[in-house]
Amino acid sequence: MATTTITRAVRLRRSRFRGLLWRENLDGWLFIMPWVIGFLAFTLGPMVASAVMAFMQWDILTPAKFIGLTNFRNMASDPLFLKSFGNTAYYTFIGVPLYLLTSLAAALLLNTGMRGTNIYRTLFFLPSLTPAVANALLWTWIFNPDFGLANGILYLLGLPKQQWLFDENLAKPAFILMGIWGMGQQMILFLAGLQGIPDQLYEAASIDGAGLWRKTLNITLPMLTPTIFFNLVMGIIGSFQVFTTAFIATGGGPHYATLFYLLYLYRNAFDYFKMGYASSLAWVLFVVVLIFTLIQFATARRWVYYEVEEAR
Repeated sequence: MATTTITRAVRLRRSRFRGLLWRENLDGWLFIMPWVIGFLAFTLGPMVASAVMAFMQWDILTPAKFIGLTNFRNMASDPLFLKSFGNTAYYTFIGVPLYLLTSLAAALLLNTGMRGTNIYRTLFFLPSLTPAVANALLWTWIFNPDFGLANGILYLLGLPKQQWLFDENLAKPAFILMGIWGMGQQMILFLAGLQGIPDQLYEAASIDGAGLWRKTLNITLPMLTPTIFFNLVMGIIGSFQVFTTAFIATGGGPHYATLFYLLYLYRNAFDYFKMGYASSLAWVLFVVVLIFTLIQFATARRWVYYEVEEAR
């Protein structure tokens, strides 16, 4: 009799536990359901549709026609595809390292404990909060060849005026300067990483006679490698997505010097109504960014230092 009572009690407890577990699972699904619906409707759904469309010829006005890999084969003979890819590669391989160096230099400067650090930190960070359209309009005025601030500074220095965004050779460097102006977010991350380095490491290095340069090379940079790695990955991904500034400031000119990849993709989709070709461009961009990201993660083990892993 006692055994039967105990068995019933155990079964009752198990059923209650299962009921509570089912209720918790239901509550969890209800809470994440808005995100799941949004992901399926606005992310996964369009991705699947664009993957199918990449093998189609569709101009919106006529029914789509399956053409296989023709869109991808046409890229090899498309001079604007090669031009836009080259412009984006130029911006990535020159701009991203400069962004990292300038943001790191600013973070090192603000980490010295100088007077007015909070004010300077705010001034460095504010430009990164400027809306993209306002940022493009502002720099269009700064680089105006007739009355822009950039030529005004050159005039004060006794240097000749430049055409800036209207010069095929200076347009991309001008875009890189625009990007450096918005380095605030990377700087804040570097500053957080610097403030997370234990002071005991610097004290021990000082006792051993290490100077500022040796401390920077042997302590600061190795301890900052996780932050450098994160900023590098996000910087490269962002550099392949340059669009707003080029769309507003130059429209891809002069002579396609600022025709970046995303702007060319947009033109094929919404100016030329080549939805199939634009979808194939989008997937090529996805694959390129994925390859770069995987390469960075694969090589990170050789140079990114994690203190916790080393301690283990």
